[in-house]
Amino acid sequence: MLLLVSRLNLESQARCNLTKARLLYLLIAAQLLPQCLRGGEDLSVELSGTLQRCLLGGKNGAGAGIDLSSLVIVEGKVCWDLYIDGLVISADGNILDALGAAIKAALSNTAIPRVNVAADASNDDQPEIDISDEEFLQFDTSGVPVIVTLTKVGKHYIVDATSEEESQMSSAVSISVDRQGHICGMTKRGGVGLDPSVILDMVSVANFASRQLMDKLDSEISAAEADEDES
Repeated sequence: MLLLVSRLNLESQARCNLTKARLLYLLIAAQLLPQCLRGGEDLSVELSGTLQRCLLGGKNGAGAGIDLSSLVIVEGKVCWDLYIDGLVISADGNILDALGAAIKAALSNTAIPRVNVAADASNDDQPEIDISDEEFLQFDTSGVPVIVTLTKVGKHYIVDATSEEESQMSSAVSISVDRQGHICGMTKRGGVGLDPSVILDMVSVANFASRQLMDKLDSEISAAEADEDES
């Protein structure tokens, strides 16, 4: 079980240049079951870093699964910081994929307030802005990928592995895939190396599994939005 919420903070610094900035901050706080071997703090750092690699592409934002440009109000001066806070209450394996799905669901319900920028500000001045309390822009989640982890046990690899299956793994590869089948990020854990042919096969399986996961997730999000509109 996990809880996840997204929130926006206004940032007025030069670090809002997309080529220099980290515009998305991921904070994952993990509370683990008593039988887990590692503490929540270490896992929190590991998950946060892995999610950054899977969702944000390169340092300049290239290949990012989340469109950071939608957070820019005035290039180099004013932008939104997007915080995604997750709390893992309990888990039976495959935490990363569950967090990836939860992030996509949370962002689909994230609205960005409309901001009007004064036109008379000079290029050197901090622009005056007016944040609307009534008008909002829907965060575009069409490019947000899902994460599929393939856990290698013996000669086989498993999608959506349990904690027991993970305890027997030699390595695991997590691949983030968007709706178009593009690979947005990849990360590996475990000390055993993998032959390139195995990795390519894993990518193919992850691509197939991602389409099923994406369809199911989009269906659940649409159903939740419909229920919200009715209530």
